[in-house]
Amino acid sequence: MAKMMTGYNAVAEAVKACNPDVIPAYPITPQTDIVERISEMVADGELTSEYVRVDSEFNAASTALGASAAGARIFTATSSQGLKLMSEPLFSASGMRLPLVLAIANRSLSAPLSIWGDHTDTFAERDGGMIQFYAEDVQEAMDNVAMAYRVAEDKDISLPALSCLDGFILTHVQEKVDPFTQKEMKEFLPEREPIHTLDPSDPISMGAYARPEHWTETRYEVHRAVNKAKDKIGKAVKEFADVFGREYGLEHSGLLETYRAEDADVILVALGSVCGTMRYVVDEYRDKGEKVGMVRPRVYRPFPVKEINKVLEDAEAIAVLEKDVSLGYQGGLAIDIKSALYSNGSRIPILNFIVGLAGRDVTKDNLRNIVEQTKELRGKKPEDVDFGDEERWEPLRTELLPGDEE
Repeated sequence: MAKMMTGYNAVAEAVKACNPDVIPAYPITPQTDIVERISEMVADGELTSEYVRVDSEFNAASTALGASAAGARIFTATSSQGLKLMSEPLFSASGMRLPLVLAIANRSLSAPLSIWGDHTDTFAERDGGMIQFYAEDVQEAMDNVAMAYRVAEDKDISLPALSCLDGFILTHVQEKVDPFTQKEMKEFLPEREPIHTLDPSDPISMGAYARPEHWTETRYEVHRAVNKAKDKIGKAVKEFADVFGREYGLEHSGLLETYRAEDADVILVALGSVCGTMRYVVDEYRDKGEKVGMVRPRVYRPFPVKEINKVLEDAEAIAVLEKDVSLGYQGGLAIDIKSALYSNGSRIPILNFIVGLAGRDVTKDNLRNIVEQTKELRGKKPEDVDFGDEERWEPLRTELLPGDEE
């Protein structure tokens, strides 16, 4: 039965259904409500997990790593600076092939200090050997938790997985969702069966010192596992649809979704909640007879190279919108899309727009402006276009506000 839920409550309900053994928790805005709600579930007997109150995000990730090494199913959550404090043990968990599932309430990184949402925190972890899912709405944020467990705990993968939802925009909004039942979840998500565990009766080493020739081979195996996750995600999305009746881009192996993009001349590409607004703008242009479409990657790592090439190959111009920027160059998503397309021989012009940093509103007018700029590139090749700056910040305030004069 459908219910109205906030994003943080929906994630907590998903965690309860997945029944982790250990939940190390530390609060940080806007994630705090997730672990607070879970603590209530544990206190009320709704969830039998071991809830561990730690003294920092570093210790939350370290506790998660140790418990996973002992064979437990793990959940934790964080945001922004908290994720940066977790970064060292998360890189270690990846190298040690330990599955962890984290909900990340995306939030900008300091400085200046901001509590609002963008993707700078999780993009900064993209090289760590972690799977990254991005949700458009509350239902998907809930569902991605279950799919993250299914993929992360697969014996061929065994890696950390980040289930990302935009801070405040999704964590604190109320939307209609269909919660999981325990019966459904047992059908979809089997008990964890670890390959190796820390056991005093059968001692092994995990994450030990490695010489250069061994370190390289270890990271290569992590790289292979991340790429193998593409097929595992496709299977998980298919089985999720069979059990729960909701599907996410099955025609694209569950890695991305498209909206009116099949015959589009101009295609907008973005991650996360902004895609909800993009759908309205796409419909406006379609109502005027203009062929505009949208492509939404659900997964950023592993990067869906083949699927991206397939859905963008017939476009005449592409705009990549992202709530992240690799300062001094462009946004990470645009860099990866250009690499995927241009290395495959494509000569479609691509504009990169930096939007929504620190939760800044991305309005329909912003999106219309982006579409109009991108339309001008139709029929041109990248070498024929004066791109000006390497990226375009939309919007970028140029007028003075009160106090700026000082």
